[in-house]
Amino acid sequence: MKQSLWLALMAFSLPLFSQDDLLKELEQSEKPKVEYTSSTFKGSRLVNGQTVEAKGKGELEFIFSHRFGAINSGSYNLFGLDQAYVRLGLEYGITDHLGVGFGRNSVDKTMDGYLRYRFLRQSSGARNMPVTVTAFVNGAIKTSPEELPVGQIYSDRLSYTGQLLIARKFSPGLSLQLMPTIIHRNAVDKTKEDNDLIALGVGGRLKVTRSIALTSEYYYRMNLKDGNQFRNSLGVGIDIETGGHVFQLVLTNAQGITERAFIGETTGDFFAGDIHLGFNVTRSFQLKKAK
Repeated sequence: MKQSLWLALMAFSLPLFSQDDLLKELEQSEKPKVEYTSSTFKGSRLVNGQTVEAKGKGELEFIFSHRFGAINSGSYNLFGLDQAYVRLGLEYGITDHLGVGFGRNSVDKTMDGYLRYRFLRQSSGARNMPVTVTAFVNGAIKTSPEELPVGQIYSDRLSYTGQLLIARKFSPGLSLQLMPTIIHRNAVDKTKEDNDLIALGVGGRLKVTRSIALTSEYYYRMNLKDGNQFRNSLGVGIDIETGGHVFQLVLTNAQGITERAFIGETTGDFFAGDIHLGFNVTRSFQLKKAK
């Protein structure tokens, strides 16, 4: 009799346990998931400047940037095509959010190194975050001229850049970005500018087709002194995505391709024809398998 009662109780309780498990599974499936926004921009560069995009863990990006001379330099220089300024660089993803990079720009023979850290990512669902935010810090040194001028020490050639890159992807075709920036130069002509330069950049990307997008950026220098000969940096471009490559064709009044150069030392007037045709080519390699 006891065995029969025990078996009856077991048979009665099994459906209850199964029902509880099914309810738990339904509750878990009904919980909203975090949906992260991807490809706010197609590359790590907007035109001259940086974007919020970070390399994946174990991903190595090779960056080749090229700027010709000014278009208004005339036919003798083939409208700038006889002149060439380049930057070669590498960036590696230490994690999915932290990257390190370095490069060399032929303008002033500048060496630069930087860190990029994405600490907020646009998302919806269980967590609603309206923007992606990436911190960018850069250090650069000019190595030209080879001999130091009289009265100058080598550390005078150093500069440092700090940026917050704040972007939102409003739709599959439209992304906008703000770039508050501070640049410190160890040595400047203090009659014309301060050691610390404050600038605010704005930029965006408009997708035209599946593989083509229009880009633009503008950096406004906020603490200028009278007599300063430098101008605000302006650039427009076309992004063409071809598999693992991103090819960016650009028009800009900036000749340099590091933050100090294009934000702080641009002399050309875009609307007077001081426009440099150029391009950025990036190629990514996955050195470690993603888990």
